[in-house]
Amino acid sequence: MKKDTFDVVVVGGGVTGCGAALDAASRGLSVALVEQRDFASGTSSRSSKLFHGGLRYLEQLNFGLVREALAERNLMFNVLCPHLVEPVSFLYPLKHRFWERIYVGAGVLLYDFLGSIARNPLPRHRHLTKSSALELAPGLDPDSIVGAIQYWDGLVDDARHTVALARTAASSGAALATSTRVVGMLMEEGRVAGVRARDLEAGEDIEIRGSSVISATGVWTDDIQSLAGDEGIDVVASKGIHLVVPRSALRSETGLILRTDKSVLFVIPWGELWIIGTTDTPWELRRAHPAASRSDIQYLLDWASTVLREELRLEDVVGVYAGLRPLLTGESDETSRLSREHAVLESSSGLISVAGGKYTTYRIMARDAVDAAVRRLGSDIPTSRTAEIPLAGSEREAELERLIHNDADLSRRVGTSRFTWAEIVFAVTDEGALHLDDILTRRTRISIETPDRGTEVARPVAEKVAPVLGWSDEDIAREVEHYVARVEAERDSQTRPDDRTADAARMGAPDVRLGGID
Repeated sequence: MKKDTFDVVVVGGGVTGCGAALDAASRGLSVALVEQRDFASGTSSRSSKLFHGGLRYLEQLNFGLVREALAERNLMFNVLCPHLVEPVSFLYPLKHRFWERIYVGAGVLLYDFLGSIARNPLPRHRHLTKSSALELAPGLDPDSIVGAIQYWDGLVDDARHTVALARTAASSGAALATSTRVVGMLMEEGRVAGVRARDLEAGEDIEIRGSSVISATGVWTDDIQSLAGDEGIDVVASKGIHLVVPRSALRSETGLILRTDKSVLFVIPWGELWIIGTTDTPWELRRAHPAASRSDIQYLLDWASTVLREELRLEDVVGVYAGLRPLLTGESDETSRLSREHAVLESSSGLISVAGGKYTTYRIMARDAVDAAVRRLGSDIPTSRTAEIPLAGSEREAELERLIHNDADLSRRVGTSRFTWAEIVFAVTDEGALHLDDILTRRTRISIETPDRGTEVARPVAEKVAPVLGWSDEDIAREVEHYVARVEAERDSQTRPDDRTADAARMGAPDVRLGGID
């Protein structure tokens, strides 16, 4: 990155940034991508883990967004990453006779119809009687429902999918670097000509030159635009939290989707666990590590319990995670009504910014951003090819088996988690993890799937990867100290009554990467 001049420099290693790197590289362009923390360290690892069209957007008459998202969902199943996505069903409990079945049924019928336009691989929805619904989900309160409608979408580990994008981009020739924070823009005659970035591992600044710069930085969009002296896309942050509870807390063979007073709530099957989410509230505090408050957690528990035989309790919660959605501002102050569509803008300085959108439509966002860059680079560059490029990772299981063949001990489980020691090693040899938090939070989900949130295995994991990452005993101690402090700060924040006090508690633990990133 120090010596080459690239066609495209991408800022941001979330799903859209990695998607843009792949899109540009697959067109034959030279690409550099920098990310201040880890791949998917922000919003892209803290979603509801779904490829879906957004059933509730039909109620807002946003048919175009739903159709586009469903086409992308189907593409994941059929072409891009069948090894990463799996079908998941949801039950919509009906509480009112006649009119609700007609109203919701019409919406789900339209949802299936829009999905069927683009090779839908999933079953069609079906109407269920009360007794049939209780057979599928005996944990539902029989006094709270009169029937149900069942439909299907796609389930995905968002962080693993983003890493697969990064690996695919790298195999297509892109240069990618995490722990690399953009601190300034290189300008030539009033135009952006690259970025000045700080290597947070080595503590040095480097200049990365490029003909076009794409900012795919989510809730940091305004910050990057200001480095170029620009104003453009106006992004606001909406906080969404999710809870993780054991499967035993709710007896059901299917997920649930419930209407709340503000939006909808999903109860999503996740292995031996359920993920419950999400909230949708404005967030104006520090963005690096949004905090879930006690009131956020109780809100989800209360709403999920409205249709259950047995109420969910705080003691049922195994894990909690919070993320920030970058939303385009609209006429309403209610974040649930702000646009889920995306925007691409080239400013007067030449900086290209892409923001908004949904995880499911990342490929479209990335394509549109690269199209904007291509308009400056020449007319002989091919159009996007990412609709036909399978993502890396289908070989992952075979690579893990090879590791275990060479060292049988790697087949053991890590603590009480579902992950093996082979996956820990693979995270640093093949998946770009540089820190303990990268491994326990994103390459695996130990941080949200085990009651201790990974603190009991933090030291053994650090010691296992130390030879690969070149860590000394002091490095191991620092990594473990940072990770345990982060978990303790998160636990503390989740006992606080509101956003401000939760944020103050969460920020008691600094980021393990240098510079105390906000």
